[in-house]
Amino acid sequence: MELQQMRYVVAVAETSNFTRAAEQCLVVQSALSHQIARLERELGAKLFERTSRRVRLTPAGAAFLPAARQALDAAERARAEVAAAAGEIRGRLAIGAIPTVAAVDLPAALKEFHLRHRQVRISLRSGASEDLIEGVRQGTLDVAFLGLPLGARPKGVRGRELARGDLVALVAPDHPLAEEQHVDLHQLSDEPFVDFPLGTAARAQSDEAFAAAGVRREVAFEVTTVDFIARLVRQGLGIGMLPAAFVAELPDLPILRLRDAPARMEHLIWSRFQPSPVAAAFLSALGISAAESASSPDS
Repeated sequence: MELQQMRYVVAVAETSNFTRAAEQCLVVQSALSHQIARLERELGAKLFERTSRRVRLTPAGAAFLPAARQALDAAERARAEVAAAAGEIRGRLAIGAIPTVAAVDLPAALKEFHLRHRQVRISLRSGASEDLIEGVRQGTLDVAFLGLPLGARPKGVRGRELARGDLVALVAPDHPLAEEQHVDLHQLSDEPFVDFPLGTAARAQSDEAFAAAGVRREVAFEVTTVDFIARLVRQGLGIGMLPAAFVAELPDLPILRLRDAPARMEHLIWSRFQPSPVAAAFLSALGISAAESASSPDS
């Protein structure tokens, strides 16, 4: 069983298409198909179901895929460790981030890291905090930037609190409260809201504050992106709740400071295991030493 064969299997699984997988792997489709067929003969099981319209994993393929990914990750890490021993940082850096990260200027940090380490392939995935935590646990992400309610601690990873701050309310420019400097949650209780989906950490920050104030609210619009929240707020369809440190990104929307504001913490997390040389270098660029990253796990 060869690493190249595993790479082909992963590519087909991710693209659900042999042609796109071959393009991604920079190989002709016939060669890719031949190697996968050879692997299937070696394993004694079909990995993919092929029809004229789609390609999908068989149960055997679904069982094989995680092991293939682990083997590829292990091989890449081994190459990175050898390069690091020779004083070179290279390999893959997979980062996750909530859309409203504000404690770090992430684009600037990524640019600086890229300029220092040209041999590192950087990828960035935006998502909800709970999904990013799972990505770090599973090893598909090296580090992730989260936003959590006060007191919440991500489990099964290591991490550091980066910052904490309040949420503010955003309203349409013609909203009756647009000229107010400060309001409280009771004043907003009759308003419809635009917020993140129920069950996400981003939503919990607001829900917990309203519950603590004894205020019921209606979340009429549940969306997954900050841009969509802003678009709905601009149309006067509801009030949005976003971190105060982030709202400078939306200068056209009036900001209402809240006397009983919801609060949140931003965290940086990484694997509870020894970080790869690339991940350790990125942590170091953010002021976290490799020695520190090997201690104080969050349980």
